[in-house]
Amino acid sequence: MLGPVILAASRSDRMRRFVSAAPGTKQVVARFIAGETVDQVVPVIEDAAAKGLEVTLDVVGEDITTREQAFAARDAYLELIDRLKGLELGARAEMSVKLSMFGQALEGGHELALANVRPVVEAAAEIGTTVTLDAEDHTTLDSMFAIHEELRKDFPQTGCVIQAYLFRTEDDARRLAASGSRVRIVKGAYKEPASVAYQDKAEIDKAYVRVLKILLEGEGYPMIGSHDPRLIAVTQELARRAGRKLDEYEFQMLYGIRSEEHLRLAAEGHRMRVYTAYGTDWYGYFMRRLAEKPANLLFFVRSMITKN
Repeated sequence: MLGPVILAASRSDRMRRFVSAAPGTKQVVARFIAGETVDQVVPVIEDAAAKGLEVTLDVVGEDITTREQAFAARDAYLELIDRLKGLELGARAEMSVKLSMFGQALEGGHELALANVRPVVEAAAEIGTTVTLDAEDHTTLDSMFAIHEELRKDFPQTGCVIQAYLFRTEDDARRLAASGSRVRIVKGAYKEPASVAYQDKAEIDKAYVRVLKILLEGEGYPMIGSHDPRLIAVTQELARRAGRKLDEYEFQMLYGIRSEEHLRLAAEGHRMRVYTAYGTDWYGYFMRRLAEKPANLLFFVRSMITKN
């Protein structure tokens, strides 16, 4: 019940100011955000690599209003890639980008976002890694998929994300699996209307399994974004039935959530990638983490109450 309310609050400037000023916010944000700068996130990347984990890095931010902000987002990722070069991790450290940060919603946004993300994808390829295009609300997806298709002409390892709760996703999964794409499947974390998305958790879980089966039986590289123990077990069984080797798919989980599970899966020989967000514009990302799981919200409220 609270999830849709929190997601609506993620778009509220008034709520942004309130949450940012709350005494317990900084403590809780640190659980989900690895730092504010590249210098702060590099040790996190190195620690993950030492533990046998891989990462996908997200410079947080969205809902930009100027072209200058879009260029700044591009430059922030280029700065990150420059630092990753020295770590020599290759594909063990990739990047996730939201095209809204690259100007997708501005006038001429589709072309602007493509022009801004292309040099990031090019620079990533030069150091032996790649980029995944994050999914946002349903109104942006046709543009995202078109940009993904265009980038894959020169950089076939460019990935994209699909969201199980959308009615369209099974068709998208079939198309992407047939083309051999790298595809991350998630449940979905945006407030979507009943006309385009399942609203019931059980229905979303069923849709997730249907899409997962399509991806694992297809020609692409599935990336399973979930912390749900049951879905992880289902993935392992479906992968076995599909004849997938352990390096032919991977699990992805968020930084700060179920960290022991990250290590357990890696120890079993699975590719385990940690979605690691950093930056100063953390509000929208943070609110979606609260909306996804009641325990996250309780942790936040408890921190606010007990903060001296």
